[in-house]
Amino acid sequence: MAKDQEKWVFLFRDGNGTMRATLGGKGANLSEMTNAGLPVPPGFVITTDACNYYSANDHEFPEGLWDQSKAALADVEKQIGKKLGDTKNPLLLSVRSGAPISMPGMMDTVLNLGLNDDTVKGLADQSGDERFALDAYRRFIGMFANIVMGISMSKFERVLERFKAQTENGRDTDLSSDQLKEIIVAYKKIVNSDPDSPDFPQDPYLQLQMAISAVFTSWNGRRAKDYRRVNKIADTLGTAVNVQTMVFGNMGWDSGTGVAFTRNPSTGENVVYGEYLLNAQGEDVVAGTRTPESIQKLQEENKKVYDQFIEITERLEKHYSDMQDIEFTIEKGTLYLLQTRTGKRTGAAAVKIAVDMVEEGLIDKETGVMRVGPNQLDQLLHPMIDPDAEITVLTKGLPASPGAATGQVSFDPDEAERLVEEGNKVILVRHETSPDDFHGMVGAEAILTARGGMTSHAAVVARGMGKPCVAGAGELHIDYGQGIFTVGDHRIRSGDWITLDGSTGRVLLGNVDTVQPELSGDFETLMEWADDMRRLRVRANADNGHDATVARDFGAEGIGLCRTEHMFFGDERLSVMREMILAETTAAREQALEKLLPVQRQDFVEIFKSMDGLPVTIRLLDPPLHEFLPSHEDLQSELAELKLRVQHASTYNDMNALLREIAEKDDLLKQVERLQEANPMLGHRGCRLGFVYPEVTRMQARAIIEAACIVKGEGVTVMPEIMIPLVSVDAELENQRAVVEKAAQDALGEYGMDLDYMIGTMIELPRAALTADDVAKHADFFSFGTNDLTQTTLGLSRDDSARFLPYYIEHKVLPEDPFQVLDQEGVGQLVKMGTEKGRSAKKDLKVGICGEHGGEPQSVGFCHDIGMDYVSCSPFRVPIARLAAAQASLREKNSK
Repeated sequence: MAKDQEKWVFLFRDGNGTMRATLGGKGANLSEMTNAGLPVPPGFVITTDACNYYSANDHEFPEGLWDQSKAALADVEKQIGKKLGDTKNPLLLSVRSGAPISMPGMMDTVLNLGLNDDTVKGLADQSGDERFALDAYRRFIGMFANIVMGISMSKFERVLERFKAQTENGRDTDLSSDQLKEIIVAYKKIVNSDPDSPDFPQDPYLQLQMAISAVFTSWNGRRAKDYRRVNKIADTLGTAVNVQTMVFGNMGWDSGTGVAFTRNPSTGENVVYGEYLLNAQGEDVVAGTRTPESIQKLQEENKKVYDQFIEITERLEKHYSDMQDIEFTIEKGTLYLLQTRTGKRTGAAAVKIAVDMVEEGLIDKETGVMRVGPNQLDQLLHPMIDPDAEITVLTKGLPASPGAATGQVSFDPDEAERLVEEGNKVILVRHETSPDDFHGMVGAEAILTARGGMTSHAAVVARGMGKPCVAGAGELHIDYGQGIFTVGDHRIRSGDWITLDGSTGRVLLGNVDTVQPELSGDFETLMEWADDMRRLRVRANADNGHDATVARDFGAEGIGLCRTEHMFFGDERLSVMREMILAETTAAREQALEKLLPVQRQDFVEIFKSMDGLPVTIRLLDPPLHEFLPSHEDLQSELAELKLRVQHASTYNDMNALLREIAEKDDLLKQVERLQEANPMLGHRGCRLGFVYPEVTRMQARAIIEAACIVKGEGVTVMPEIMIPLVSVDAELENQRAVVEKAAQDALGEYGMDLDYMIGTMIELPRAALTADDVAKHADFFSFGTNDLTQTTLGLSRDDSARFLPYYIEHKVLPEDPFQVLDQEGVGQLVKMGTEKGRSAKKDLKVGICGEHGGEPQSVGFCHDIGMDYVSCSPFRVPIARLAAAQASLREKNSK
């Protein structure tokens, strides 16, 4: 290689574990294991830089790549004593992907590369087993034609099924050499007769070139792009290509292949957990076409290999200080490692493994806290089957990914994706899933497969996404054509409801009730560590005493948003609210407000009691008044129906009653039309209502302070914070603060009490953020309402943007949905500016966030970075925010 030529290829012995960005995770780990002296078949890695060059240059290899690959291949040939294409002693290769961040099953793999009509004879002589050689060639033709040449695998499967039906047990392991020869002829005929493909290549070097290209191309395949989008992996990383000497698990019943985890990936239990198949190749385990045995049974089959494997798993886990996912092959009684990587795990397993490894001394507490992804905690809060529910168990499979979910059956991933987009809950049911099903799995509530094991594609992907999965439910008989599966006497059609219990493997008939699970002691331990490490406080959004109690149980340190408008819904309250809205004079409006006062006061009493000793931020009435009235369309429809009934009234009294009702509805319709706005989100709402109708602000402030006085008298420590919404001009806040202070002083005077309370505002309009130094003069605190701030900054309607936002995200116009992940470059700059300007005018200004972003990990990290005091989110996201806040503190600490 010329000195100035870029290095595109690394032998395993020349790489190491620090080179993940260049060699990908698989290549870096294979290099690390090779240099540690572990039994790894020799090979080399083509870099991620080569993939990115290939993608950017019309699928052309970079200069020097092929020459470097041939040189590396020659080195491997020398190590192994075989040559690619040699008809007497052929070297066979596997060609696999390996991105810097693990993407299991999302890109392409080719096995048995190097076989052709001549080398298959050499393999037969070399192994002394003609049947094995022919089976390997049969597998290679089908895989290469499908992966590299784009020919549907179903064509080959139909041929294979026809021949398997001729055997006694209907298994591919029962096929004779003569049958395999016929299959090979049929496979090649499929390839060579395909009008869109060249003939099957007999040149092993051409095979290698084409396979490398196919792996590079798979980086931008649909399933890989979908996986990166869902898991927020950058498209620019590229994948490495690992070219490795083949070892064979299908050389007889003293050979096998398997996948194992050093700890249970579902529960976190500290036992080796995995599966293997004798006389099989790796794709047989992952594809789920045969049901494998537990790894523990290997101890009975081959104790020497089992003991060696257990020793290696312990060694690898200690080396990487994390749970490992290991692929292995046994060839004629000899163990080989094909891969190790950090194992995907459920949320429950992540927490247990982190806590256990800290207690075992493998990692420290800070590493333990960083090990658990905040969104993994969400899995711990998923529902479980209600133990009191009446259930009908259809069948039972393997508990491949925990949690419970209910949905309508769909057998097709494209249909599942469409149904989910239409707002339906779907359970995807398949014989077994493949990477091509990924888009349907993303939106599904859960996945059910008839075949496959605990390490099948469905199981691994479901666990990674935190979705329930039941795999290997062998009693299911699925008919895709009719859209039906049968089990026992039950016939379940597409669209029928079923429920999966991924923790037990049960498949239940119908829509079964679920309940929230109890959290483990390990969860509490992790949260205690996180709380000790974080600066940012975490509050909850809660509108009633029950939600406040739930939030506190999850560790909320107060309420950051109590939406008072939610308290006015309900038949009795709503009628009084409408009376207030429709009042034509101030006196009539105040009379209606007096009826609402005790109701609202009692709501605040319950919340203050639930939050004894913690702050409670209460937002005054925010939505436009017409939201409390019937819709214009509904009233018109009701009027039309009443007028029709008048025509058919049987008595004079009935007619008069209907006419009176029509008159009332007509008056109400006129009021609705009077209050209607072209753009209500930017209309008469928030502080603008209080400015025009100060009696509304006065009543709410009085209810808050009176409730605080009542609970204080009962010994409750109360910390009310009154928040004025939708301020854009400082004069609005100045006006409303005066109204609140007057009402508060009147209430305190009546109760004869002193009480500390705060008055602040929600910053949800760009002008408020831009003039935050002026607004802060009248505020004790700011709370950023990033839902509306996102709408007003980006000019996006949260209700309507779903029509095009997915398209924007797919085409990289926006990196994320800005209503789910804070737009740090745009909206975030307004938040940062508003915080800085507010504190420039009032140094001790308390600042928080109360939009949906308050529970989203990236957004929480941003809030920490700009120096906010707290975030507020829904009760069930409080643990996520607590952990995200701790990780933000640790990242800041480590960066220094």
